[in-house]
This record gives sequence, C-alpha cells and structure tokens, in this order.
Amino acid sequence: MSATREDVGGTPLPPGWAQPAHQPDAFEISTTTFEQRATETMARPFARRAIANATDHAAALTTARFVGIDHDALRDKARQIRAHAIANLPDYLDQWIDAAEAHGTIVHYAADESEARRIVAQICRDEAVTRVVKSKSMASEEVSLNSALEAIGIDIYETDLGEFVVQAMGDRPGHVIAPILHRTKDEVHALFSTMAGRELPNEAEALTAFARDRLRHAFLTADAGISGGNFLIAETGEVLLVTNEGNGRLTTALPKIHIALVGIEKIVPRRRDLAVLLPLLTGHGTGQQITTYVTMVAGPRREQEPDGPERMHVVLLDAGRSALLGGEFEEALHCIRCGACQNVCPVYRQVGGHAYGWVYGGPIGAVLTPLFRGQVEGGELAHATTLCGACDDVCPVKIPLHDLLLGLRRRRDEEGCVPRSEQLAFALWGQVWSRPLLYRASTAVARGSLRVIARDGVLSAKAPLLRRWTAGRDLVVGRRRS
Repeated sequence: MSATREDVGGTPLPPGWAQPAHQPDAFEISTTTFEQRATETMARPFARRAIANATDHAAALTTARFVGIDHDALRDKARQIRAHAIANLPDYLDQWIDAAEAHGTIVHYAADESEARRIVAQICRDEAVTRVVKSKSMASEEVSLNSALEAIGIDIYETDLGEFVVQAMGDRPGHVIAPILHRTKDEVHALFSTMAGRELPNEAEALTAFARDRLRHAFLTADAGISGGNFLIAETGEVLLVTNEGNGRLTTALPKIHIALVGIEKIVPRRRDLAVLLPLLTGHGTGQQITTYVTMVAGPRREQEPDGPERMHVVLLDAGRSALLGGEFEEALHCIRCGACQNVCPVYRQVGGHAYGWVYGGPIGAVLTPLFRGQVEGGELAHATTLCGACDDVCPVKIPLHDLLLGLRRRRDEEGCVPRSEQLAFALWGQVWSRPLLYRASTAVARGSLRVIARDGVLSAKAPLLRRWTAGRDLVVGRRRS
C-alpha cells in the first residue's frame, strides 16, 4: 500500500536537524585565495586519500563502461548535438517554452543569481510554502538558494544522500556528481550517530537506512519540491532528471508544487538526442549504462493522473550564460556536468573541489568560475592546471578545456589582473629564452647553482626562490646531458 501525506510514519524530525546555524554561501567563499584553500585540503591527509581513491574508482568505471564501443565516434556525435543546440539556443529555448506552457508549466526567466532567488522565494510566498525538499541541483548552489529561502523562514531538506550529509555538516559539495567525495564513511558515521543520539553501526546499509528514515517524513510533509534539470527537451517541453536514489521522483511528484531551476544551456533539440547524450552523461558520471531513474517531467498532473504536482514552475537561469554565446568561450556551455574532467585532473585530485572557491571544481570549474564570476574573483583558477590535456581526452562532448584555460590566462593579462611584477618577470624570461645563446647560458647558471645547494643530486630543503616547490616534493637536479 502506498503512503499518503497523512501517513507520515518514520522518526519525527527534530527542529533544525538538517539546518546548520550558518549555511555556506556561494558568495562568501571566494574571500581567500586558491593557494590558501588548497592548503586547507592538503593539510587533511585523509581527505586527500579519499579524493584520490574516489576519482581513481570513477575514472576506472568510465573506462570500463565504454570498452567495445566506438567511444570517440559517440563523443563526436555528442559534440555536434551540443554545438548545434548552443549555436541556436534562443530558437530552441522559445520552442521549449511554447511546448512547456502547453503542458501547463509556468515558465520564469532569471537574468542573474539574485533574480533567481527572488523568483523562487516569491513562488514559495505565493503558495504559502513552509517546508521544501530538494533534489540535487548545482544551479541552486550557484545562486545560494538554500540561504535565501532559510532567510524567509522556510525549512529546506536536501534529499540526495550526499547533499543530506553536506547540509547536516554545514559543508559544501566537493564534486559535481559525488558531493561528499572528500568525506569518509567514519565522518558520516560520527555525524549520523550524533544526529540519532546513539551509536549507529558503522556500516553503509545502516547509515543509509538512518537517512532514509529521516527523509521519509520530509518527503511526505513538504509543500514544495525543488529540483534541477539535466536536460531541457525543446520539442516536448520536458525537463529530464537522472538520479540513482529515487529522491528526484519523490521531490517532483509528492509535493503540491514543483519548482525546477535549470540553466538555459541545458537545452537539447530532440528526444532522440538523448540516445547519445544519456549514455555519455551516465557513463562518464558514474560508469553506469544508465542511471537507476531517468525521469521526464512535463507540467503538473492531469485530471486522470493519480500523482504529480498541482503546479509546476521552471526557472530558466541565465547568470552569465547568454553572454558567452558567439564568443571565444561559447564551448564552455556544451558541458553536461558529468564530472569526468575532475576525476582525471591532477590538480583537483590533490586539492579537491573546495579549493576552487565556488560551486564548480576541477578544469570545468577553472573555466566557468572566471566566466560567471569575473576575472578578479576567479581569474587565478586558470593557472590551477598543469595543462596536461587529460580533461580534453575524457570530456564526453569534447570541450577543448585546455584551450579555454589558455584563453582565460590571456584575458586575465589583457584585463590587467596580472601583477606588474609577474608581467615583467615573464617578459624578461621570454626575451632571454627566445635567444639560443642566452637560453644555454641561463640554464647552465641555474644547473650549476642547484648543484651547489643539492645533496646527492636532490634538492629537498626549503631553498629560497624554490620554497613553494620543494615544500611538497623533492627536486632532482638535471644533468648536463639527459
């Protein structure tokens, strides 16, 4: 027998059980530098191990998923679909809006983060919403939606297991797909035992059961459900969600109001495009052939339907996206948020997602943050890369992240965000190393100087000028001839 809103069951939720005293805000965490944030993560060895282990596992699953498949051809097709959709974004958005409104969906447009917060808050006021359940949504992280709704007295419950933990810890997601990739099972066990007021078994099944019991009450008593959207299908007016836990369907079907906050770049022209994009999204995100739940939502429930929301709102989020159309960085909008570039990035694997200072980490974060937040706030992230190109090789839609990062470095210089001392140093270096004689002379001097201070050919002391390098690794002094 299915549960009803009156048959809430489960353990009652203590007041504030999942609302920390202060929810981290996307607009507050960029007051420190990348180096300072990275140092924090690197000072937690267990976090570094957890991130490395999780990303290794995810990358291996992706590789295994596409064995025996012409992966490169699939990626080429996906790139064509995304490039076509973004190049014709205004037309496909108009088509989606017409189709969505024909289904009874109420469509809103948010030009920026503050407008998105205002629109969602106003919907909640108009609908007398006091409790909200949320499915995982990176767009809501972009606009700091939780903080905005809490400020007007609305209780918000994250229902994805990882986001549930992040919210209860007062933390932020550390990965696009796996929010608690930077946390360990022991940390979750300690948190849930504290919440339960008793020692819980330190086993995944028991910890998951505890979260499920708590969330059941929230699902059945919520006035509104808020979700993101993985794709907007232009020809049908549908919002598509991919989830593994079932919380997405409960969030969109049980409460009387469903609000979806979706970036305008998530548009795809046709349903059949999903035959290419879905396997790539799920395969690159979790290594699955397809996620447990693929849900297409098209408006409120009809008269003959037994469940679904009474009203459905979709807030289309721009927030800097349309400004990229037709420009050098338009291909950043092709991203389908699979997280694969994070899994292979040698920088992300060491410092984690929080070091990037905003919502997105890894190579895609190093591109999107300065584009959406500006060079002053996020420009330094274009240098948080080895330019190894691993992200280019794994991206399911073949975004040339390497080229975009170099382009952002050039833009940072053109906009005067690079310190004068750095400009002069690189100009001098360029002058010296562009002349063979000076190049050979400078490398000879450097080699000789390093030999003097090295021991047995290795420099491990915190030497002047090299302190930032040798503090974390040994430097092998090069031989005259390799």
